[in-house]
Amino acid sequence: MRYFLQLAYKGTAYHGWQRQPNGLSVQEVLETALSTVLRQPIAIVGSGRTDAGVHAGEQFAHFDLDTPLPDNLLRSINSMIPADIAVYDCFPVRADDHARFTATSRYYQYHISRQKDPFRDGLVYVFTLPLSVERMNEAANQLLHHTDFESFSKVKTDVKTFNCQIEHAYWEQKPTGDLVFHIKANRFLHGMVRAIVGTLLAVGQGRLSVDDFNLIILDRDRRRAGRAAPSEGLSLVEVSYPVEVFAQRKQR
Repeated sequence: MRYFLQLAYKGTAYHGWQRQPNGLSVQEVLETALSTVLRQPIAIVGSGRTDAGVHAGEQFAHFDLDTPLPDNLLRSINSMIPADIAVYDCFPVRADDHARFTATSRYYQYHISRQKDPFRDGLVYVFTLPLSVERMNEAANQLLHHTDFESFSKVKTDVKTFNCQIEHAYWEQKPTGDLVFHIKANRFLHGMVRAIVGTLLAVGQGRLSVDDFNLIILDRDRRRAGRAAPSEGLSLVEVSYPVEVFAQRKQR
């Protein structure tokens, strides 16, 4: 039987989602807890691979199990894992449902604080230089007219295509002056959102024009784009699936 997990995490202490040899990952923490509770080796597959320091308000993962789930699974897992990871639900899905490949879209937010905030340390990028939000939004709108985003992908990445369908991309200015970048697409390339944000900040500072931003996309050269924005401001906030995926999910 295949099961989906719904979870969230603060990524500050982790080397990203994916298990790796050089540091602790969210995947490793969850696999260890699940394997202990279920008394057998459990491997999980996430909807996407968030980078080191990136957060997730909503993340999904799947795993396969031949035995029934214990009634106290969520309580047991949450008692074992650190406070910066929380598992909210576990429910059965169809055998061919896949946390990554069945997902129809991912929605990220990038949070910028315009002043130092000790209560959000590690959760926002503090950026105090003057910015033109209007120019940044004009440039962000250019993303909707393209599908190839090789310019915003990490150079050494194992993908067959750099094509992504972006549904929306815009900056929101809060009454406090803080900024939130919203971007939703069917898929994202490795490091894509942070590279886009870093390049848009260059536009906001006047170091690049909107036309420059458009040419960077067309050039398909990561060296032309701006420096990637720091990981602490980035959060995966929503992963969407066809409604059929949730058919066996119990009402909470």
